[in-house]
Amino acid sequence: MPLHILIGLVVVGIVGIAVLTWAFGLSTPLRFADEAQARAAWLRHWPEDRVAAVHIAPDGAAALIETDRGAGVVFAMGADSTGHRLDGAEIRETPTGLRIHFHDFATPRLDVTLPPGARARWRETLSEAV
Repeated sequence: MPLHILIGLVVVGIVGIAVLTWAFGLSTPLRFADEAQARAAWLRHWPEDRVAAVHIAPDGAAALIETDRGAGVVFAMGADSTGHRLDGAEIRETPTGLRIHFHDFATPRLDVTLPPGARARWRETLSEAV
């Protein structure tokens, strides 16, 4: 097969996959709709934990999880989620919310958008945990 035809087929294939992914809604970022969904996402990563409380960010992109082993954060990474404990994490306030610096090269930081009321609640919980 000539190279120019092969390149055309590959480009059309990649564009087709991207369009189908978008059309079926598979590119929509994950948002936590309720506490049960955030709790299930956390327990998928840390099944041995007992979740005491769940605080979902107003935009649904992250949730603060209080467990019997300490606090953690579960947050969206595309259409999936990931959960991290807050052991040794650095928390800083930003103009729009909180910035959490994990001491993990795979997850260097997380910016959580929070209004002032939710920011105070998260900050209080995080100060007790860290």
